[in-house]
Amino acid sequence: MLGRPSYAPYANAPDRGVTLDKQELINAISESTEVSRATIGKVLDATLHTIKDAVVSGDSVQLIGFGSFTAGERAARTGRNPKTGEPLEIAASRTAKFVAGKTFKDALNA
Repeated sequence: MLGRPSYAPYANAPDRGVTLDKQELINAISESTEVSRATIGKVLDATLHTIKDAVVSGDSVQLIGFGSFTAGERAARTGRNPKTGEPLEIAASRTAKFVAGKTFKDALNA
């Protein structure tokens, strides 16, 4: 029977310092869908690989209700060495961005 996974061990995760790792995520999905952990692992790996490849190539991935994955640009800037206080140049770089969707935000604030 399909249903929502039980996340009881992860309730109040920020307060307890608990992190849901990949294997625990696979187990939770497997329990809620009654699909084997091996199959869920392959699907999850393929999903993450596809999202990564899309974002690296400059596309965005939008999962309605969950959020959007995009690439961003960080400009070159001057920083400071925390030990010596001396200025140093930090090169420009690309970053990955995730913006939570409305349904996700609403769930966080419920």
